Formats: sequence, structure tokens, C-alpha cells
Amino acid sequence: MKTQEDDLLEYDEDAAVAFIINGLPDEAKERIDDDKIEYILDVVYEYYDEKGLIDEDSTEEASIDEEDMLNFIMKCCKKDKMNLTEDDIQLIMDGEYEYGKSLGIYREDEE
Repeated sequence: MKTQEDDLLEYDEDAAVAFIINGLPDEAKERIDDDKIEYILDVVYEYYDEKGLIDEDSTEEASIDEEDMLNFIMKCCKKDKMNLTEDDIQLIMDGEYEYGKSLGIYREDEE
């Protein structure tokens, strides 16, 4: 039986970047490169860490405020002078979510 810990061990940032790039619309591929995706992934982990959502000793699911996370990422991009629009960031976040779902790390909330 697969555990959440197994899923986390399978998460490969290089594979995530490739997955996200492959899922981008062609017009977005002209603006978004590997470095920008890696930057956003790093900021997402920074957000998780600041909000206490990364706990290696816990397998509990966390609920993420996507709007709060997007605002955090936008502030970081502005501070670091990253040339990314809100739409670009959303495309990267959506791709990362799809990558995580493909590994079983994320699941959609049933409402």
C-alpha cells in the first residue's frame, strides 16, 4: 500500500518542471521557462513552510488557501523582479497541482 510519505519521495522537481512545461499552452511557453517554474515552485514551498503546512512527521491532509498563496507568490515575484503575470503564475500552479495529482499527493475536494 502506498503511503503519503512514498508519494513525497516520488516528487521530483525536474520531472515536475518538465510536466508543467509540457502542459503549458504554446503561447505561454514563449514567456515561461524552466527557471521561472523552478522559482515559483521554490516560492510555493516557502509558502508551505511559513504557513506550517510542511510537517515531515505528519500525514494529515492540509487545506490550502489558494488565493492567499497566489498573493504570497505575487509579492515574492514583485520583490524579486520576476517578470510573471498573475495568469502565468496560475498556469504554473495549475501544472504543479496536476503533477501532484498524477503522483497521488493531491486530491480534489469532494463537495
